[in-house]
This record gives sequence, C-alpha cells and structure tokens, in this order.
Amino acid sequence: MSKVYKYGNNVDTDVIIPARYLNTSDDKELASHCMEDIDKDFAKTVKAGDVIVAGSNFGCGSSREHAPIAIKASGISCVIAETFARIFFRNAINIGLPILECPEAVRGTQAGDELDIDLISGTIHNKTNGKTFQAEPFPPFMRRIIDAGGLIGAISKE
Repeated sequence: MSKVYKYGNNVDTDVIIPARYLNTSDDKELASHCMEDIDKDFAKTVKAGDVIVAGSNFGCGSSREHAPIAIKASGISCVIAETFARIFFRNAINIGLPILECPEAVRGTQAGDELDIDLISGTIHNKTNGKTFQAEPFPPFMRRIIDAGGLIGAISKE
C-alpha cells in the first residue's frame, strides 16, 4: 500500500531536484532535497513505497537524470501522471523508476490516498475511495529494465 503525494501540471526537473544541489551525484543527498521547492516536507515525510501522482507534462525541463534518481532514492515506488515529458520518461525507465500514464487515476486520486499498484497489469486500485483505474502496462522488455533496477542492471544480466 502506498501513500499519495499529489502535484499539478508541469512539475519540472528543477522543482523535482533544484539545480543548486546538482554538484553531487550521491543518491541519498539528492533524495534529501527532492521536491523541496514545491513541498518542503516531502523528504521528511516520504516513506519507501509511497507514490507521486501528478498532472500533465511531469518532468519537463532539463534532460539530466538527477530528477528521477532523486525520486527513486527518496523511496517513491511509482510516479503516476497524466503525461510525462519524453526525456523524463526515458530517464525514469533507464534508472529503473516505475512510471505510469493514467489521466483517470490522476483525476480520481487525492493527496494522502492509499494505492495498490500492479505494474505488470497496469492496474491502480485506490483503497481510499474504492476506485480502480487501468494504465497501459509496460511491454516485457521495459519491465525487464525496471525489474533489473535500470538499464545498466538489465544489460549486465544479459
């Protein structure tokens, strides 16, 4: 079960991890500043397995991979958005951060709700309001990348 942190449209990479912290590539350090410019309590309250739910164009902005790394290192198990910026989408898959596009789930979920997510089927069940949503599941080759913790892990297994 995952607690929801909900944000709006156009959450850019500089909000996810402010550029002033990009002098490090340490995952834990990046996680300690994740979302702080939009949600000052995020890093203090997020727990392993929690979920980010957001509107359209999540992860717009720069192409650096620090944003999905900071999210994954903070303990977020999945990001659900109406749409993702394409470079964030690629970076998330490449570092093994599960993401799902599902506008209905975004509209049907509030901050603090609890979700059960089945990445294999793409099913999102909101335990708080009883609604179930269907996202497009990843094809098998992308699931292998996610399951391996990212592209490097997947390549090293082959």
